[in-house]
Amino acid sequence: MTEQAGGVKLPIEITQIMAMLPHRYPFLLVDRVVEFEPNKRVLAIKNVTVNEPFFTGHFPGHPVMPGVLVIEAMAQASGILTQLSNGIERSDNQLYYLVRVDKARFARTVVPGDQLKLEVMQKRLIRRMGLYDCRALVGDQEVASAEILCAAPESNA
Repeated sequence: MTEQAGGVKLPIEITQIMAMLPHRYPFLLVDRVVEFEPNKRVLAIKNVTVNEPFFTGHFPGHPVMPGVLVIEAMAQASGILTQLSNGIERSDNQLYYLVRVDKARFARTVVPGDQLKLEVMQKRLIRRMGLYDCRALVGDQEVASAEILCAAPESNA
């Protein structure tokens, strides 16, 4: 089912996400966008599967998604929010870098079979920098949260 949100057809599938973000396997950590409000929020999905490359070493016999990758997934969802809010459905080499992570908290581990919901709320957007409140959930349970600052380099301007 397709719905409109700020002129964007939802859901946004992986091929459209790949057009917005420079990340590729194994570092593309957003599979779908299911909700979007321009300049306000986005809800994206990461399906966590046992064949993710990081599970072979973190931790063998007890696979756990590294917390830094949960943070990275939230940062990628933040980039998608910015791109969509700017009306950019194809990146045209627009890059946004993770600049700062504050107030990071982890409530429980993320394991194979989990569907990670990445909820991002835009707090501020000033020139080329965006500040976001981010939460990662499995079901209705928050598994991680952080305040993330992303910025575009001068060359993007």
